[in-house]
Formats: sequence, C-alpha cells, structure tokens
Amino acid sequence: MKLLVVEDHPIVIAGCRALFSKDDGVTMVEARTASAARIAMKEEEPDVTVININLPDGSGLELTREFVAQIPEVRIVVFAMSDTPMLAIQAIECGAKSYVSKNGNPFDLRDAVLAVSRGDTWISDDLTQEMALLRAGARGTTALLSDREHLVLRMLARGRSMAEIANDISVSYKTVAADCAALRTKLSARTSSEMVRIAVELKLI
Repeated sequence: MKLLVVEDHPIVIAGCRALFSKDDGVTMVEARTASAARIAMKEEEPDVTVININLPDGSGLELTREFVAQIPEVRIVVFAMSDTPMLAIQAIECGAKSYVSKNGNPFDLRDAVLAVSRGDTWISDDLTQEMALLRAGARGTTALLSDREHLVLRMLARGRSMAEIANDISVSYKTVAADCAALRTKLSARTSSEMVRIAVELKLI
C-alpha cells in the first residue's frame, strides 16, 4: 500500500513514519503543502491519503473536496488537532472516509488507514456517537460554542481586533484572548484568520 501523508509538521511526519515502520507492505511518501499534495497525488497515485486539516497554503477540507471531485474512488483520512464532531461531519461530507484526531490514541491513525485501504470507513466510537447526536438534532452544531464565543467569532470576521472586541463588549482583553484560544481549539485552527475561514466553511457565521 502506498500512503501519502499531507502534513507540514516534521514531528508529526516522523511519528507517522514510526507508526507504519513495522508494516512491511506500507510505503509512505509525504507532501508538506496542498500544492505539493496535488503533484504527489498525480505522480504517486497513493492508495490512501492522510490530509492535515490545516495546511500552510490552504484548507485540508477543501483539498479533500477537490481530490474527491477529481478522483471519486480516492481514499482520504482527514487528520486534525480537534476531536470536535462538527469538523468530523464536515470532513465526511467533503468525501473523506475517516476523521482522526491527533489528540487520540496514536494507533487510531494506523487503524483508520488500514480500514480505509480495505474500502471501509473508520471513525472512533466516541466521535461516532457525538456525530450521531449532531445529525439527529439533539444538539445543534453551534451549541458547541458559547454565546460569547459566537459573538467574538462574528466580530473577528468583521475585522475587529481582540482589544476592540474587549472594549465593545465590556470585558477584559484576557477574557477575549481566552475565548479566542478556546475557539482555535474547537475549530482546530492555528490563527484567528484560519479560525474565521473554518467557521465560514462550517456555516457558523
């Protein structure tokens, strides 16, 4: 099996190599950016592709959607820092066969890749339950964010700085910074701009 890992963090790439090193039938190639991934997809024709949800030059979700549109039989595992079910749902809707959180068991990624290589779909039991609750309407997607987090997110999208937001809603700068940190975690984003982009993709704002 040829495995393409689209990931920009060297430590994560090293971890993936270690994880699959004992699988003699797995050959791993890597791409650090979405642009490099597009080239690798054509040249390497991988059996399974693992895509980080946040890449230096684009969204892993958008890249997944692009690959699925071009190659309907493509098998993709989306890999993200967040175990938020709304992101998992979004990944599956984009055409991924699996969503794996970097916060979970390291062997989850191996299990997911092997399952997807067989044509199966793999999602952890806990996350499957959370996704089912969202899809059933037991909790709305936006319920995962507090009212103030929603407000902060909308104001960031309008171009307001954290200092301006703190002044506008009469809270401390530290409070807004904490809200932003929580939002980045929930949305698996590294920067505020990335956070806003993901929120738009998920129709949160």
